[in-house]
Amino acid sequence: MNSTPIITDTHTHLYSEEFDQDRDEMIQRALDAGITRFFIPAIDAAATQSMYDLEKNYPDNIFLMMGLHPTYVKDNYLEELAHVETELAKRKFYAVGEIGIDLYWDKTHLKEQQIAFRKQIQLAKQYKLPIVIHCREAFDEIFEILEEEKSEDLFGIFHCFSGTLVQAQQAISYKMKLGIGGVVTFKNGKIDQFLNQIDLKHIVLETDSPYLAPIPYRGKRNESSYLVNVISKLADIYDVSEEEIAAITTQNSKDVFGI
Repeated sequence: MNSTPIITDTHTHLYSEEFDQDRDEMIQRALDAGITRFFIPAIDAAATQSMYDLEKNYPDNIFLMMGLHPTYVKDNYLEELAHVETELAKRKFYAVGEIGIDLYWDKTHLKEQQIAFRKQIQLAKQYKLPIVIHCREAFDEIFEILEEEKSEDLFGIFHCFSGTLVQAQQAISYKMKLGIGGVVTFKNGKIDQFLNQIDLKHIVLETDSPYLAPIPYRGKRNESSYLVNVISKLADIYDVSEEEIAAITTQNSKDVFGI
């Protein structure tokens, strides 16, 4: 890409211990590739301080979310939700996330996951913030709650979207953008087969690094600079330039996060 427009990674776990050895170098590689905006999802209370440290080191590039990740909804989830509430009341965040339901690893806390998801949606509405949804093998459960909670104040991103065209359209109907990352480059990812039927105005870019690295890095640690591989694939799918993909998706991220 020649005249590099601003590229936004709407979902990256830059505080992950997988980056402890080379975090600054890894962030620099992304900056060099034109990726200058990083939105950082929360997982649980244990991650909060390292998120604040990151923001302090890169105040112009790092934008924080606050939330309780569904796979971290355990017996102490009420305590964790109280932490989310306390932090949201203290300072500015750009989204409530990542929140949702994950039935891939463990179904024992489904009820608690549903309570936590609903509660955090209500917090997002209270603070007029977008939500960032984590959904794994739980589309029906997520849509059920979105249907009950839908309102003018409910909007956000369906992170790491990996559903069908019908599910994509349903997510969009709840004012959600689709977070597209490495999965779109996978041979068996499937979303590449219908994505061009969805207007680019509904798409944002993400890596979910250190997870879900795109081809040709699949199976290795993901990092934000690899977003250029996702952009290249999307340019093919939509038959537009990489610059256009970068410009439109960054504008979409501004529409969601307000910055």
